[in-house]
Amino acid sequence: MNFSDPTLLILLGLAALGIISHNNIVTVAILVLLIIRLTPMEQYFPWVEKQGLTIGIIILTIGVMAPIASGTLSASTVLHSFLHWKSLLAIVIGVAVSWLGGRGVSLMSSQPSVVAGLLVGTVLGVALFRGVPVGPLIAAGLLSLLVGNT
Repeated sequence: MNFSDPTLLILLGLAALGIISHNNIVTVAILVLLIIRLTPMEQYFPWVEKQGLTIGIIILTIGVMAPIASGTLSASTVLHSFLHWKSLLAIVIGVAVSWLGGRGVSLMSSQPSVVAGLLVGTVLGVALFRGVPVGPLIAAGLLSLLVGNT
């Protein structure tokens, strides 16, 4: 391992931040990336970069939808949610956040220079404030409202 490699130093620093903050999500994610980077699996980084976000969103969606699929959250409970103001507000906010995420994807594609800042900010938010790493898309969406998509 070449400790003068800036990329490795950044990853090690982020892993340390995850460990210090007791955030297993950051720690495991960074350690997996380090393993990929330091082994012959490094050849799969283009695939991980291209498909990782999609796979992550699929897994996140499975986790969110599991209570409905398992029956823990009954159909009647779901239907009754349309009658409560908090649930209706949650629906509106869900639509807004999804829209922001879409803007975020566009911004990250059209202005790749902002990606590093968004990623570092998200990792810091996860590590220091016990957030969850869904932030880059939403952060990019919010940023797109301020700076535009192009």
